[in-house]
Amino acid sequence: MAKSNADRSAKAAAKRKERGEEEIRLHCLPGTRQALAELMVWSGIEEQGEAITLMIHHLHAMGPQKCLPLLDPPRHVIEVSQNVSLAFHRKSLLMIQQDPGDEIDAP
Repeated sequence: MAKSNADRSAKAAAKRKERGEEEIRLHCLPGTRQALAELMVWSGIEEQGEAITLMIHHLHAMGPQKCLPLLDPPRHVIEVSQNVSLAFHRKSLLMIQQDPGDEIDAP
């Protein structure tokens, strides 16, 4: 007799639990999804989970010295121009002057 969907699902769940398998969810922006899709096409991999698992294992196999530069997220440097800085300073002084009781101590 053929097994029902519930029986198959229960058997698969028991197998996953026995192997210690865990689900990892990934929320990503369209650019990240596109990059993953291209990597999958280049390598001929059809399943996202397989591609991500392979990437994790290959990065881990590289060791800390080689993989850390690949895992270093880009940091944005914010530089405030002198014009913006002066405008901010002027407006700050005006706000302080408008609030009674505050004093301005010039350096």
